[in-house]
Amino acid sequence: MTQSTSTRGDEQASANRQRRSRSRHAGSITAYDTRQGRRWRFQIYVPKDPEQPELGDTRLTRGGFKNLEEAQDALAAALKKRAQNERFQGRVPTLGSFATSWCASLRLEASTMLGYEKIIRNHIVPALGDIRLDHLTATRIGRHYRELEASGRRDKRGYGTPLAANTVNKVHVVLGAILDAAVDEGIIAINPARKKRTVNAPRASQIRAQRPEILTWTGVELHAFLRWNRDVFDDDLFPLWHAIAYTGVRRGEALALRWADLNFATGRLAIRRAADVTVRNKAKTTKTGSARVIDLDSETLAVLKSYKTTRGTISLDLARADAYVFGNDAGEIRSPNEISRRWRYRVRRAQDDLIDLPALTLKGLRHTHATLLLELGEHPKVVQERLGHSTITTTMNIYSHVTPTMQKAAADRFAAHLEGS
Repeated sequence: MTQSTSTRGDEQASANRQRRSRSRHAGSITAYDTRQGRRWRFQIYVPKDPEQPELGDTRLTRGGFKNLEEAQDALAAALKKRAQNERFQGRVPTLGSFATSWCASLRLEASTMLGYEKIIRNHIVPALGDIRLDHLTATRIGRHYRELEASGRRDKRGYGTPLAANTVNKVHVVLGAILDAAVDEGIIAINPARKKRTVNAPRASQIRAQRPEILTWTGVELHAFLRWNRDVFDDDLFPLWHAIAYTGVRRGEALALRWADLNFATGRLAIRRAADVTVRNKAKTTKTGSARVIDLDSETLAVLKSYKTTRGTISLDLARADAYVFGNDAGEIRSPNEISRRWRYRVRRAQDDLIDLPALTLKGLRHTHATLLLELGEHPKVVQERLGHSTITTTMNIYSHVTPTMQKAAADRFAAHLEGS
């Protein structure tokens, strides 16, 4: 009797070892009872991280299958995934937790990263962050966009008011990228944000319709301000304002210029970098990621040549080739936000002396350069190259307000040509 019991015990132990072996290599399927009836689960061992095999394996269990066939199909898919060395996530993460890890994997400019993090923090996580990725539907995403359009603003001034179509579209772009990564990781099979008919993100026409009107100065107003700034206000930053007005470069591009970028002999300026708004005294690539060269007029060259002499009297280091043209007296890049504040102060002061001078942002100075060129009949391609837009379509979309003036000038030139022939 004792021997028989011992034999059965050995057989049971051997069977258990075999089951463990099958579970670890080929996987196993077991049935269990629930209140809803019998269900099946499978179990396999998978690498903790396929990219770090030294970490060993971990047990992966999936259950809830209504019949044996479903469990077998799921087990076969899991074994195929393990054979292809794909990553298993274990429990499906929430959108919020996955978005955090997605952000950490990106290699982008600091300013771009801040923008992504702000969108995730303000417009994705509060409403969708606790939803598991495999539970997020296109219908829920579409409803979220409608909620943002109705009351999505989170800044103090406009909290709870409608979010602009352009910002909702940015949310759509970021959310779509996050879910694309989840598809690549094998966490979800399809990206619900790509279901256009259901999600219905803002269209380009909606974004254009909500775009704020571009404010610019006339040539007379610009000339009056620059003359006041130089002769009355006696501004040490006059060369900076003059350079932006006469070239149309971006604020950050102007602040990151070095003297080596300026060729006085050829009258050309190379735009190679821009000031980083997020990190003090740091330059980054331009907005489009590419450099460009623009031509300068003789007056601007004279202003910059005189300014270089002035900088040299403060310190010879400030006039060396690698020195920043519009740096501070310590040779560092000036803060872009501080420069914008100084510009606003000067415009307010100028409005006290100059009658009917409209308020204008520093970006409006760049817009003024482009608008005046187009009004003068300059080809949009030339304007595109000076401004550094990636395509001429961008230029024409931004400055569509100038089109009527261009058409009128074209009509007059056409009529004059016929009359003179």
